[in-house]
Amino acid sequence: MEKLTMEQISNYCKQYGFIYPGSEIYGGFANTWDFGPLGSRMINNIKDCWRKRFVGQRDNSYEIDCGIIMNPKVWEASGHAKSFNDPQVDCKECKKRYRADNLISSVSPDVNPDLMTYEEMNKYIKENIKCPSCGKSNFTDLREFDLMFKTYRGTISDQKTEIYLRPETCQGEYINFQNVLRTAREKLPFTIAQVGKSFRNEVTPGNFLFRTIEFEQMELQIFCKPGEDEAIFNFNKKQSMKFLTDLGVNPENLRFKDHDKLVFYASAATDIQYNFPTGWDELWGIHNRTNYDLTQHSKFSGKDLSYLDSETNEKYIPYILETAAGVGRMMLVFLCDALKKETLEDGSIRDVLKLHPALAPYKVAILPLIKKVHSEKAKEVYNKLNNYFMCTMDDSSSIGKRYRRQDAIGTPFCITIDDTTLENNKVTIRDRDTMEQIILNIDDIPYYVIEKTMF
Repeated sequence: MEKLTMEQISNYCKQYGFIYPGSEIYGGFANTWDFGPLGSRMINNIKDCWRKRFVGQRDNSYEIDCGIIMNPKVWEASGHAKSFNDPQVDCKECKKRYRADNLISSVSPDVNPDLMTYEEMNKYIKENIKCPSCGKSNFTDLREFDLMFKTYRGTISDQKTEIYLRPETCQGEYINFQNVLRTAREKLPFTIAQVGKSFRNEVTPGNFLFRTIEFEQMELQIFCKPGEDEAIFNFNKKQSMKFLTDLGVNPENLRFKDHDKLVFYASAATDIQYNFPTGWDELWGIHNRTNYDLTQHSKFSGKDLSYLDSETNEKYIPYILETAAGVGRMMLVFLCDALKKETLEDGSIRDVLKLHPALAPYKVAILPLIKKVHSEKAKEVYNKLNNYFMCTMDDSSSIGKRYRRQDAIGTPFCITIDDTTLENNKVTIRDRDTMEQIILNIDDIPYYVIEKTMF
């Protein structure tokens, strides 16, 4: 099957109610997106699967939900207030703005800007790059672009405090390290998990959900004793990859990519990359952050954030192993990987979204064969099954067209209500992927579907 473009994926999502352009009736607002009825359900399913795997099924893992706005000193301690920026250049001819490292990578894929200094990037762009928009080679000097959104707290203009929308969720886990340690009565190693919104004033957001200014993250911060960090890092690499393949992502479209250049405090960093329609790029980051974060917050807050091992009486600042993935970007991966065009035996072509059943917005569609005759019974079945999982009911058009609609939105099972149902309470249930049909008693449907859609 020919690889779909990002534009085709975006159009498909709008057509079927997964994702809409933000503020569309006002002409839109660049790189903002709204999740529709199907998209919002799928997003929640992704987060539920992540929570089940990394919080519910993992020992000593605790989820918290921290504020988006925090004390500005948090961002001083983390280094964001001084150095959270991207290198940018502007085309003097068409006024298009680019993130310098992304511009180099897109035009010269064999060149790795991660290994270049700002001065080297600036020189390379001026000597080798033409603007992808206008074709001219007339760029400004490279300069830093602040990625944090600023706002103000207070009612009197000259007494307002400058604050920030958080650019990442992890700092909330770090400053609550001792709170969770105490209230959970835990010992190291243990994990703090969080799902939440972050905001970045990106230079060049775009490519649909791949890079947006408002996004949701799913993160684990694992606190451990120095010396145990390497094993935990490797374990989380494997578990992160397994989560994706267990949910149906083709392993051929995934790979690990170690960072070419580490930030000064990290001892290891790797990304899980996916082969997007635009090429290989980051999906999930796994990092060994050493003891930098707790050391910084201890220094700036004046609070001792060291850990006392009750068994050895040893006192130390814990190391932190982090895994972080964007929910929207992960949704994009599942959509790109699952959307297929299949040629059937009769020569017709169907669009089918082969999502893992746990991710599907609806688990079951109830289809009355003849609206006037079977709708009442179909509604009865719908109300019964809706107590167990998300369902939809469709009674317009031919049964074949209704099957195609459900295939296109990823519904794993369709239940047809016909005369047999009225006579003996049995239904025909059709599998999305195989299109095979079996007969089931209505009372047996919940057990059958729950087993088939479990993650």
